[in-house]
Amino acid sequence: MDPTLRDRAVGLYDAFTHEHRDRRTLLRQMTALAGSVAAAEALIVGIAASPAAAALTEPGDPRLVTRKGGYAIGGGARMTGYFAAPRNAGAPVGAVMVIHENRGLQPHIEDVARRIALAGFFAVAPDFLSAQGGTPADENVARDMIGTADMEAVVAAAVATVGRLGKLSHGTGRVGTVGFCWGGALVNRVALAAGPGLAAAVSYYGPAPDPAEAPRLAVPLMLHYAGKDARVAQTGAPWVAALKAAGRPVEAFDYPGVDHAFNNDTSAERYDKAAADLAWGRTTAFLHQHLDART
Repeated sequence: MDPTLRDRAVGLYDAFTHEHRDRRTLLRQMTALAGSVAAAEALIVGIAASPAAAALTEPGDPRLVTRKGGYAIGGGARMTGYFAAPRNAGAPVGAVMVIHENRGLQPHIEDVARRIALAGFFAVAPDFLSAQGGTPADENVARDMIGTADMEAVVAAAVATVGRLGKLSHGTGRVGTVGFCWGGALVNRVALAAGPGLAAAVSYYGPAPDPAEAPRLAVPLMLHYAGKDARVAQTGAPWVAALKAAGRPVEAFDYPGVDHAFNNDTSAERYDKAAADLAWGRTTAFLHQHLDART
């Protein structure tokens, strides 16, 4: 595919997914770009995450214990989440909350939770649409639901989840979080809100808070940004500059030439294995640094 056409197509799709434009507008714009409805549909399929794509880990991996179920977050409220842990850890492990994209708790994020568990952590991927009945099968409906979510309540649910994870009997008492896109933005908010209960936070291409909030950060924070992701860079660059100016504990990495959502292997046109592997190695090393038991 012509790189210029591809980049324009990704830009149109990002506007659709993040600015809540309707699919009819997307198809019309893609058709004008690609030359036919069939070519436009093929472009959309290549860019969009595919729920049918093969996972990088097996749901029944014998090295893991996994389940999906509910848990209490206080005040009579409950969340649904996907849990994954090493079957034979042999020692207490750190806990990691995995935060989904704006499509809700999808199989891809469950796969990421299993990867976190295989890296030696107890992982939970909460469904932040739990209060609205849970993630629906239609990802476009899920995006609409995300757009209407009460973000104060979402942050409170995330902070409550961090609190529960810090009390695990088989854990180190140290909790981290990692999130992607919408989840990456939520990671930044949770890092500001969770206080000492959170030991480390990793945000992948998440829109950033107001830079004026930077002095409040007390949690070691790792940020991953895609070089071609101008939308997120508009907020990310000032956020990183403000954190560094305030002397906050931040590590920020840019990955040149890759798109927003470069870690999502279910999107054929976005996924960049080299960047994803590099970022993942940095992420797991960072989490081990801050979550492992101290000797």
